[in-house]
Amino acid sequence: MTDPQTITSVIVVMPAHNEDRHIGKALAALKTAADALQRERPGTSVSIVVVLDCCTDRSADITAAYVSADPRFGAMDVRLRSTGASRDAGILTALDCMPGDGPATTWLATTDADSAVPEHWLVRQVELANAGADAILGSVEPDPDDVDPAVLRRWLELHPFREDHPHIYGANLGIRASAYLAVGGFPKLRAHEDRVLVEQLRRHRFVVTATDTTRVVTSGRTHARAPEGFAAYLRTLGADLPVATG
Repeated sequence: MTDPQTITSVIVVMPAHNEDRHIGKALAALKTAADALQRERPGTSVSIVVVLDCCTDRSADITAAYVSADPRFGAMDVRLRSTGASRDAGILTALDCMPGDGPATTWLATTDADSAVPEHWLVRQVELANAGADAILGSVEPDPDDVDPAVLRRWLELHPFREDHPHIYGANLGIRASAYLAVGGFPKLRAHEDRVLVEQLRRHRFVVTATDTTRVVTSGRTHARAPEGFAAYLRTLGADLPVATG
C-alpha cells in the first residue's frame, strides 16, 4: 500500500528576467535532473515551468526550444517584476493544470535561471520528502568561472558546506505543495521572498530540512537583478575585501 504522503508528482518553477546568458545551461541541467528522477522513480510525473518576467532578450526563444522538444517543459509570460510573485504565479498555474495528484503528494522545487542544478537534485529532494521533510533548504556555490577568486574565497569562508546549514536560497528550495498552500506561498517581494516563506513554514511547525546534498552552482555576477539578492550580497563581499597594493 502506498503511503499517502509519498511524492508522485514534481513541479519545478524557475523565474527568469533577461537571462539569455545563463538560461540555456539552467534548462539543460533541469532536463538532466528530470530524466534522472524518472529513471529512478518511473511513476513520478515532472513538469518544469519557466516564468518569463518582463524579458526583452532571447530568454523566451531559448526556453521555447525546450518547450517544443520536451512536453515536460512549459513557459508563461508575466509582467510582475518580482521574483517572489513570479515563483508564486508559476506554482499556482502549474497546480491548477495538474490532474489527479493532490497537494500532499506533489513536490515543488524552485531554482533560478542563472543556476545549474546537479543531476541528482530532484532524486534527492524526493528521497528527503518521502522521509518526512515538508521543505528542503539546499546549498549554493558561486560559479568559480564567473566570480572574482578573492570574493569566492571570502564567500566560502562564510558559508561552509555542511548539513543543517542556516542558509535559505530560492535557487535551491523544495517544498510539499500542501505546506506551501497552507502558509500562503511566496510573498510578492522583490527580495527575501524565500526567507519569509521559510519563516512561515517554521512558525506553522512544518518539517524543514537543510542539506548540502543538493548543492546548486549559481552565477557569481555582482550586477544585481534584485536589490538585496545574491548578486548584491556578492558585491558587498567584494567591497569588504582589502584593496590589493604593490
